[in-house]
Amino acid sequence: MTVPLDRHYLVELQVSAERVSQLRRIIAAHLRHWSLELHVRPVCRGVEELLTNVHRHVGGDNNCVVELRWSGRHLTVSVADDGSGMPRLLSTGGGGLSRIMALSDSWGTCRTDEGKVVWFTRYAKEPNGVDLVPLSPLPGVREFRRPPVATAGVPGSATAPEPDAALV
Repeated sequence: MTVPLDRHYLVELQVSAERVSQLRRIIAAHLRHWSLELHVRPVCRGVEELLTNVHRHVGGDNNCVVELRWSGRHLTVSVADDGSGMPRLLSTGGGGLSRIMALSDSWGTCRTDEGKVVWFTRYAKEPNGVDLVPLSPLPGVREFRRPPVATAGVPGSATAPEPDAALV
């Protein structure tokens, strides 16, 4: 039986150039852990673009929240900040939202009581034939991973190495 997916990662930070690169590495590691290797580069570029826009237009002293949520079919990435100005898609293209639009299947913005959220989604389906098991039970968070593959005693087989969390 396959366990339903609901993977979630959330981090609150004050945006700076150093933190953007650190968060990029952390997000890449989460995506690799979730077996979403093909999405590492575009998602990290999208997050980097959104955080750079927060730093440029809202300021580095404001808090922002980055959230990843993967349903097993769609990966949603959102960045919430406490800035009052809403981003705009420039008709000339080449701006931050134009890049987000190019990297995603859908995107949007919405106002919140504290500021705004900018989000994008990508179709990201779990590879076929993979059963998932719970990691650790944390209140309000469900996260799953593949069960270990038993290969002991099988000639010519080897256990696959863990994904590398190297820099993107």
